[in-house]
Amino acid sequence: MAFSKPIPGAQTEEMSFPSLGAGQSVTIGKPKDRWTMLFVYRGKHCPRCKRFLNKLNANLADWKAVLDVVVVSADTKEKAAADQEEFGWDFDLCYGMTEAEMRALGLYVSSPLSEAETTGLFAEPGAFGIRPNGSLMLVDISNGPAARPDLDELLDGMKFNIENDRPERGTA
Repeated sequence: MAFSKPIPGAQTEEMSFPSLGAGQSVTIGKPKDRWTMLFVYRGKHCPRCKRFLNKLNANLADWKAVLDVVVVSADTKEKAAADQEEFGWDFDLCYGMTEAEMRALGLYVSSPLSEAETTGLFAEPGAFGIRPNGSLMLVDISNGPAARPDLDELLDGMKFNIENDRPERGTA
């Protein structure tokens, strides 16, 4: 399957992810009152993801003061619930991301190296700033677990973008 980059300024495809929050789901890509930061992580098998998400959770109040935070992986409900229980994360933790959804966001998709890692395709990390109208403002994707945005810099940049109604960059 060909890889295509997400287009800043374009409408984000509407996607609903099941959430651990009382059997609810979280939808991106449709108009709402607030900005959303979507973080895609590799899944339960990834220790780097857990360190990143623990840092996010430690400053979650600062993030939520500015925008909604959604975290998703291709993991099963059971794997996501085990991580949430172990780490006590307070953000919207979603699961069950499909390959089609991964590709729609332009994410790199990997196969497990062994069944000890995981049992199905999974997305490599990504962070997406989504405007209240559902359009994509910011894209940060990686093809592996070691490249992640600095959360303090990202939040500072998102505050600036929101407060100053900055246009999308990288559209040329």
